[in-house]
Amino acid sequence: MSKRVAEELSLTDKEIRYNATTSSKTTIKFMTDGVLLRELAGDFLLSRYSAIIIDEAHERSLNTDILIGVVSRVLRLRAELSEEEKGRIRPLKIIIMSATLRVSDFTENKTLFKIPPPVINVNARQFPVSIHFNKRTPKIDYVTEAYKKVCKIHTRLPHGGILVFLTGQNEISIICKKLRKKFSNIRASGSKQYYQEQQAMNESFEKSRENLTAKEADIEPEELAIGDDEEDEPETFESQSEDTEEEGFDNGGDEQEADVPLHVLPLYSLLPIQAQMRVFESPPEGTRLCVIATNIAETSLTIPGIKYVVDCGKVKERQYDIATNVQSYRINWISKASADQRAGRAGRTAPGHCYRIYSSTVFHEQFEQFSTPEILRMPIEGVVLQMKAMNIDTVANFPFPTPPDRNQLRKAEKLLVNLGALDENNRITELGRTMSTFPISPRFAKMLIIGPQHGCLPYVIAIVSLLSVGDPFIKDYQLEDLDDTAREHKDDRNENENDNVKNDDEDSKLQAQELSQIQKSKIAEKEQRKLKRSEFFKVQKKHAGLDPTSDILKFLNVVGAYEYAGGTDDFCEKNFVRQKTMQEIHKLRGQITNLVSSNCPNIDVYVDPKMKPPSKAQLKVLRQIITAGFIDQVAVRKGLVDKSANAASSFSSTRGVAYTTMWSDEDAFIHPSSVLYHAEPPNFVVYQELQRTTKIWMKGVTAIQPNWLSKLGESLCTHSSNTKHHKDAEMISFVIPSFGPKSWELPPIKAIAKLINGRWVYGKA
Repeated sequence: MSKRVAEELSLTDKEIRYNATTSSKTTIKFMTDGVLLRELAGDFLLSRYSAIIIDEAHERSLNTDILIGVVSRVLRLRAELSEEEKGRIRPLKIIIMSATLRVSDFTENKTLFKIPPPVINVNARQFPVSIHFNKRTPKIDYVTEAYKKVCKIHTRLPHGGILVFLTGQNEISIICKKLRKKFSNIRASGSKQYYQEQQAMNESFEKSRENLTAKEADIEPEELAIGDDEEDEPETFESQSEDTEEEGFDNGGDEQEADVPLHVLPLYSLLPIQAQMRVFESPPEGTRLCVIATNIAETSLTIPGIKYVVDCGKVKERQYDIATNVQSYRINWISKASADQRAGRAGRTAPGHCYRIYSSTVFHEQFEQFSTPEILRMPIEGVVLQMKAMNIDTVANFPFPTPPDRNQLRKAEKLLVNLGALDENNRITELGRTMSTFPISPRFAKMLIIGPQHGCLPYVIAIVSLLSVGDPFIKDYQLEDLDDTAREHKDDRNENENDNVKNDDEDSKLQAQELSQIQKSKIAEKEQRKLKRSEFFKVQKKHAGLDPTSDILKFLNVVGAYEYAGGTDDFCEKNFVRQKTMQEIHKLRGQITNLVSSNCPNIDVYVDPKMKPPSKAQLKVLRQIITAGFIDQVAVRKGLVDKSANAASSFSSTRGVAYTTMWSDEDAFIHPSSVLYHAEPPNFVVYQELQRTTKIWMKGVTAIQPNWLSKLGESLCTHSSNTKHHKDAEMISFVIPSFGPKSWELPPIKAIAKLINGRWVYGKA
């Protein structure tokens, strides 16, 4: 966005987490909500700005909600100061923009805006889109239903791009494989003359169907015509909701094989940038574009040429249990607002059609009007710390657009107390203020601050960067997707080469040759997959060799190796890591290094691409630093605290060994991807996150020593009565600490007291 506006006006700059291009001459500045929140911590009046535009507010992200709440206060303060100091301080203007916003959260919220702000409706430039509901809603297999719908569109409807919404990478991979397999045989019949003939036929067909009605274009329609008034508001989609359940396209007879190849492309956030950008390129000549996407394509981008949208009506959302800290990914119905956004993708460049893989009854009765704001379903300790740093001490009284649960706020404050960011009265400490200067999770900020000991800071910066971005490794079940992507690139090249084919006889020979080649390649591909899986697990074992007791240190090893190798694509391919993720880690590592240098000028730290692996002593310190960051995410082997559980001695690996976590009564297990999964079960571990699937799995696991907990987690410890041994003017005491809400017993702590002026004065042994 900033690049486009800059080209037209030569005025803009941008600032995001990794870099900034601002200067003293900047007139218009594009930035993320997180960057502006940090500016507020240093300049609460936002004195550098006269107007702030907050776009895509309907996404209701944590940062956006907090930003709107803070800016509402700045708005009043700037207005008051403008009256008092006329000419010196100007009032601030706030514009909140969205296509599908629940306006009442803002206009009816008196704590947010005492005077309801004016609401301006702007007609969107939207072509009409016809909505087609399914007669029946598939109970489980909506992916197969979406596949069938794409096949029908491709074989029966005029030319135009297809956009399919699914919930995740696995579903996308499944449908991409099926579509490529079904329509791959068409590639062999693709001479240039053939394509030209087909294009002429398509143009004639398009012309005869220029006035195609919703009913004529339908597959299994319940129909709803939308967009005729060129508005992109929710009301537009609902205003003509007279649904009819009548057969339309299914009456056209059996499905026929399409004469045009289908150019199938996936689109999801973890896909490399260059692969994502392919959806914006023109498809090969004589083909129809079909993009299979997650909700990344819902609002943030517009794919040219899309005429048909297939909407499964589902979204995969991360759910967070406040009481147990367990996260899970659940597939839920989207909101009506999201459904409208998805449908609108078909009407960006021409009239279009949206096929919903669910009935109108389900849509009206089970879909919420709007999605749940992120602040109600995710941890909020980061924004609470930022607010405390802005001297907003009573967070519960803050004017949230949608207030979080009080228990959620208390949980966030308790974590910050355990990390040392807040004192026992929930007021920010000096440590907390320092932590708030880093644009990362408070856990990671704590790790950075204690990182300089034993020369570990460069490693801690790398660890914090990779934890902030995420697991860089490709999963073993995704290996086949890599082969599919490579084959798709190869197929595209072959399509271009087919343009040189001269006649139908050569087409037939080419088809026979390709058929023979396909049979041979299938055998070779099967062997290649076996070899690739074997190599994958060898690579995992190699990187775990740095320290076989920590997943996080395995990640550190691959980051160090990546930098040492020069960050090449070849390294990523051979080590089964995502190039995009590694680049993000590299950028964040540089930014955090610069922040540490500016905030702590006495510390000499820089990004060393040839950083040596940590020593044995440093590895131990790094595990302790990791423990400090996840001090409230400790798990103990169940056999230690529950005598009825299986003893660890009966297991040679952690597979099937249950652990007890601090905040839940449910058993947790070390994830199969962990370096500890095949190791002897450690007694105590810390974990990065808990995920619920078939079980509760601990991910990002590090084995720890129990005696570390009494030193690193004092706020979570209680102590039993002393065992005392007197010796003249000296007394030796053994204190038995208990850790966490379940009072796990830790190793005794030896303390020595000396008799000074008739009083016993304790010091650590």
